[in-house]
Amino acid sequence: MKKILIVEDDESIGELLRDYLEINGFSVHICTNGNEGFKKINDEEFDLLILDVMLPGMDGFEILKKIRDEKDVPVLIVSAKKEELDKIHGLRLGADDYITKPFSPGELVARVNAHIAKYERLKNKYSNKVASLTIRGLEIQKDSRRVFVNGREVNLAQKEFDVLLFLAQNPNRVFSKDELFDKVWGLDAIGDVATVTVHIGRIREKIESDPSDPQYIETVWGAGYRFRM
Repeated sequence: MKKILIVEDDESIGELLRDYLEINGFSVHICTNGNEGFKKINDEEFDLLILDVMLPGMDGFEILKKIRDEKDVPVLIVSAKKEELDKIHGLRLGADDYITKPFSPGELVARVNAHIAKYERLKNKYSNKVASLTIRGLEIQKDSRRVFVNGREVNLAQKEFDVLLFLAQNPNRVFSKDELFDKVWGLDAIGDVATVTVHIGRIREKIESDPSDPQYIETVWGAGYRFRM
């Protein structure tokens, strides 16, 4: 049974979502403040997280920012904040989806199912191919989704790993930001291609000895990005 954590300070919303999700076969846990939710995420393993933004204690964006480098799990943001900048901010921090209140509980359940299924397809797709890639001191272990640079492990967020692996599996080919967004996030994803630039920058900070002079992911000005073999 898949485990889901809901971090939502409105108890009526949290309980409604729990009822819908449990009817659909999920095991659901609820936390009503950010600090409690953050501790729960670090103490236990979940298959998907649902985070409200405006929470007592640590807010949803702060939780997402703190966990993204450590936790490889789908995250759905649920918020009354409807501004496009808030949505873009959540997606840039690593959220897989952003749903504004009020919303249909049935739609949320459908999105939960879709994101868990997509995550499992990605894991199966990567594990069914070569177990790892090694390029000039960079090792990408696809089944365990771990990355090592000269033997030292670096922690990549879910989408950072997906971007790096996709580029490494397609070396020396230039991909535009639009192409990368479509390939990694999906055609139906909500967001902005600017998030691709943000993720590339974060990947470089973690795997490059000099991010200003990258040896793995090159910028091809006016065209996009290329993984150099």
